Amino acid sequence: MQPARDTTAAAPFEPAVGRIPILDVFPQVEGGRWPAKGYVGEVMPFGALVFREGHDAVGAHLELEAPDGTLIDRPLTRTHSWDDEWRGLAQVTSEGDWRFRIRGYSDDYATWEHNATIKIAAGIDVELMFALGARLFTRLAGEVGRPAADRDLFARVAAQLSETAGPAAERLGLAYGPEVTEALRRHPAQSLVTHSDWMRLRVERTRAGSGAWYEFFPRSVGAKQATDGSWKSGTFRSAAKRLPDVAAMGFDVLYLPPIHPIGEAYRKGRNNTLDPRPGDPGSPWAIGGAAGGHDAIHPDLGTVADFTYFLKAATKAGLELALDFALQASPDHPWVKAHPEWFTTLPDGSIAYAENPPKKYQDIYPINFDNDPSGIRAEALRILEYWIALGVKIFRVDNPHTKPLDFWEWVIHEVTTAHPEVVFLAEAFTRPAPMQGLAKVGFQQSYTYFTWRNTKPEIEEFFTSISQETDAFFRPNLFVNTPDILTEYLQFGGMPAYRIRAVLAATGAPTWGVYSGYELIENVARPGAEENIDNEKYEYKARDFAAAEAAGRSIASDITRLNEIRRAHPALGQLRNLRFHGSDDDSIVVYSKHLDGEFTPDGISDTVIVVVNVDPHSVRETTVHLDLELLGLPAGASFEVTDLLSGNVWEWSADNYVRLDAFTQPAHILHLTPGSGPHDEGGAS
Repeated sequence: MQPARDTTAAAPFEPAVGRIPILDVFPQVEGGRWPAKGYVGEVMPFGALVFREGHDAVGAHLELEAPDGTLIDRPLTRTHSWDDEWRGLAQVTSEGDWRFRIRGYSDDYATWEHNATIKIAAGIDVELMFALGARLFTRLAGEVGRPAADRDLFARVAAQLSETAGPAAERLGLAYGPEVTEALRRHPAQSLVTHSDWMRLRVERTRAGSGAWYEFFPRSVGAKQATDGSWKSGTFRSAAKRLPDVAAMGFDVLYLPPIHPIGEAYRKGRNNTLDPRPGDPGSPWAIGGAAGGHDAIHPDLGTVADFTYFLKAATKAGLELALDFALQASPDHPWVKAHPEWFTTLPDGSIAYAENPPKKYQDIYPINFDNDPSGIRAEALRILEYWIALGVKIFRVDNPHTKPLDFWEWVIHEVTTAHPEVVFLAEAFTRPAPMQGLAKVGFQQSYTYFTWRNTKPEIEEFFTSISQETDAFFRPNLFVNTPDILTEYLQFGGMPAYRIRAVLAATGAPTWGVYSGYELIENVARPGAEENIDNEKYEYKARDFAAAEAAGRSIASDITRLNEIRRAHPALGQLRNLRFHGSDDDSIVVYSKHLDGEFTPDGISDTVIVVVNVDPHSVRETTVHLDLELLGLPAGASFEVTDLLSGNVWEWSADNYVRLDAFTQPAHILHLTPGSGPHDEGGAS
């Protein structure tokens, strides 16, 4: 039998689309499930598909509401004449929960103006078009919410259109003039007004989306080796002496690997061996020992007072401190005895250690998040609150993709609700779905695939993705290397490769990072591994930066210059404005970052063009082809550019010859000189 039909009276059907359809609103994350992301000072694109039936014109505006209730109303423009996407830019200027919606409407003036232009010129319905125009402007003159000056202007237009004598051009005069155009740009002639739903936007502090990171192991800074080969660890006090040099290179954030006690059981020796020698310090990620766990400091580094001294010294140098948050334990961690349920027990009664085949980490026990989820959540929150209370506001999270996503959503929500200034960086080199999922649920930044994107097509695809496809929620931190990553490109490319990757990272995204030793071109790999030989994870590494600089074996000055350029040019502090241009060479990458003067501190547009030879073994000569519209310039313009790396000045246009020698100058970072264009077409570099 068929089930009886439910005859209960249903509520009247309400269409999901409004009178003016507004679809695919952006930015948004999973239909609004999580808020889109911005950071203070970021210039963000907003928009939607807005259209209507028939041929009448439509318009669209952004309504953007700040946390204090201030409403920003900005007109959107149609992306192309052949589609219905409307978009515009707006800058978010304060932290907190913003919201926005798109307003669509029938643009009655645009509809009338289009029809009147065609019909009056053709002698069709001439007086009817004048009458319709007069009626429209009479309506606008009576709209109470308009400025009095605009209402007076529209009354005069209506009167002029109502004249029954005189040439058509004179009767249309005011209606087609710039005064009317500007008044209607501010307050359109709108009817059938429709709004999208409000969408959420979370704006975080600037450092959540922009900055330069430097990583070092504090135990290596100031470490001393005795004549018998034994080592004495560096301390927070000795490491503090390195802080002014890091700050002088222009970095904003100093990241420290784990600073906690290290387990003795199954301790790894040099180069990840299973037979440590006496005095080998072990991996900092094998957290926990007799001296404590995640809320303790390794005794070799000092005390809580020493850590506080180091933190204050970093702040004085202009550096913000980031700590590693690695939820895992050595076999000696206090958790192993106090909470064995937090780990996975194998059939033979042993605890499973961490693996990432073929890599094995016998010195680390991963957490099992399903046996006592509430207990693990409470402990993680307790640890974070401890370090936050000491003054830490940034955490680099180790391997977050090996922990449940709902765990991170809960932890980040709890922390940032109480401490909205806290920033979490996800160290998740994994598949796109979990990487992006971590960003969606709250991670402010993420490591990326950048280190493995080296060819021109790879770089163009990757930079397009992070700047235009995942930009609503995913903030890339472009580390050029890590203790675990030494790519073949760096192994075999020498100093040119290191310079090239630094230029790409420093200009491709607002946030980039360097692991100590990069400036010294440490590029000898452990055989069979994509990491440095004599890896600092397993031993002390004392470096003489000054001697390397004096001997020409350092690119510290190059890195310093890149960070100077970043700070001087607000266009480089943005992610979503990166656009590619063409070149005739398959190893010459060309992209620009343009920022209108409306969004810069001095009100002057900032335009940077980056041209990079990504082949570290060659000299390349080619022609670069620029899309001048993307630079805010008219077709046929020429303009002056200054190479911010070399200081050279050239006259450029749409097509320009370049020669980039990977060994001496692998890149141009060109600044379009304010007020220099357009000129007659000129020379090239």
